Amino acid sequence: MKKFAVGVISAALILGAGTAVFAAGNTESSNGISFEKMLPFMEKMHSSSTKEELKEMYKACHEDGGMMGSKSGVSADETMMNNF
Repeated sequence: MKKFAVGVISAALILGAGTAVFAAGNTESSNGISFEKMLPFMEKMHSSSTKEELKEMYKACHEDGGMMGSKSGVSADETMMNNF
């Protein structure tokens, strides 16, 4: 029984650490998401917006100071996506 408990606790720690590393890796801006890759999706969702408006929207969300960026001075625990 003791070996089983140690195994469960070890598995929980390993999975928890892996999840934390994965989440931290996803906050970097170098993960391949760019305006050019997002443009088709943004045009589909905001069909009445011009390309310039979409670019400003992208910058507001993903570049420095944006709510989705990690360099905005807000820690990763305080971002909008971590409210759930």
